[in-house]
Amino acid sequence: MGNPSHNLLLFLFLLRIANKDFHILQMGLYQYYLLSVMLLLPALCYSHYTSTYSRATYYGSPDSLGTPTGACGFGEYGRTVNDANVAGVSRLWKNGTGCGACYQVRCKVPQLCTDYGVYVVVTDYGEGDKTDFILSPRAYGRMALPDKSAELYSYGVVNVEFRRVPCWYKGYNLQFKVHENSRYPHYLAIAILYVAGQNDVLAVEIWQVITYK
Repeated sequence: MGNPSHNLLLFLFLLRIANKDFHILQMGLYQYYLLSVMLLLPALCYSHYTSTYSRATYYGSPDSLGTPTGACGFGEYGRTVNDANVAGVSRLWKNGTGCGACYQVRCKVPQLCTDYGVYVVVTDYGEGDKTDFILSPRAYGRMALPDKSAELYSYGVVNVEFRRVPCWYKGYNLQFKVHENSRYPHYLAIAILYVAGQNDVLAVEIWQVITYK
């Protein structure tokens, strides 16, 4: 058995070594996790800001504004929302849930186009010549460098890159309207005009509130 005091000292010595090894293991795991986060974080950030290549065109409009007959149901408000920088989409329509989404669209003609492009709101459905965006004339022209919009219009269809971006509307997180086609008390239509941030409205629940006088 040996001297009990010697055994106790040996036990404490081994315990100290084990405890030290445990702290080394903890530090190793901590450094491993930290390194993993540092490696993955740029990849996550990059994936959020990656762009998709496509094509864009524009529709005819006498005043260069949006259309009041867009499939998203914005009505007259669809003419001027986002300063009339609006678009009709096809693949991004998503059976209507793409309405109100915001995108940055940049054309790929360096001698004609700016680096930042234009920020548009989806207000309509539309299919073009292998295009993802049919822009309002104002939005299409704003992709161009100063004094180059006429030349850009002459292209008709241009190669673009786009990415989804958060919507931002000063003073609002959510705005909706009672559609002008509603007929009280038999028919009620509500249009979601926009949602702040980067969100899609998939469903809406409506219930009647009874007020007793």
